[in-house]
Amino acid sequence: MSHPEQDAQAAVRDALRQMVGELKGRLRAQAPEMPPWVTVETEETDGEPSLEGATSLEAVREILGECTRCRLHEKRTKIVFGQGNRRARLMFIGEGPGADEDRQGLAFVGKAGQLLTRIIAAIGLSRDEVYIANIVKCRPPKNRDPQPDEIETCLPFLKQQIRVIRPEIICALGAPATRTLLKTKAPISRLRGRFYDLDGIPVMPTYHPAYLLRNPAEKRPVWEDMQAIQKMYGQTRNADGVL
Repeated sequence: MSHPEQDAQAAVRDALRQMVGELKGRLRAQAPEMPPWVTVETEETDGEPSLEGATSLEAVREILGECTRCRLHEKRTKIVFGQGNRRARLMFIGEGPGADEDRQGLAFVGKAGQLLTRIIAAIGLSRDEVYIANIVKCRPPKNRDPQPDEIETCLPFLKQQIRVIRPEIICALGAPATRTLLKTKAPISRLRGRFYDLDGIPVMPTYHPAYLLRNPAEKRPVWEDMQAIQKMYGQTRNADGVL
């Protein structure tokens, strides 16, 4: 190949690189800015998908893979990724899977999950309209609370799920979920009953359904929390012009 031909091809390649760079810049400028807390730190890898770049729940699940990133994988049966409406306006987040969830690979399907289903129905919604997930995706042994290092390992995947779903309201179920999302050590008995701002996302902490099964008297405070969620859900719906 002659030098003029090589020079021409090089010029074409340079022009294409410039066009691609400009297009990426315009796309980044048009993309809505996400709150800083849902930004996932990842390392750049050649040819490998990054968690931060995942734009669908399927992509997040694929990157998670058959995870062995922490000790919880050692005794798990199935990963519990989460399920529900991928464009849910309301998201429920618990602490971790239990025995029934571990067997089925689905979030909140045991007795506590059945109670959560009734709670969701009481505010006029179904499980198909919300999204349900957990802080960790593998069952902690004997249903203990997740350890800090386990949470730290698994949390980026939950953050990316939130980034993809973009819920308008989050309900934190139980103390571990509340402490993790709000970065607080305050007891949930003091936190529940009002919303907390999480970079634009209202978060309502409330008692975990499993706790309610052991302490039925606490169902009334949870109902009050759900009524507050129901009211805000209606307000955001009206703001979107749905009604």
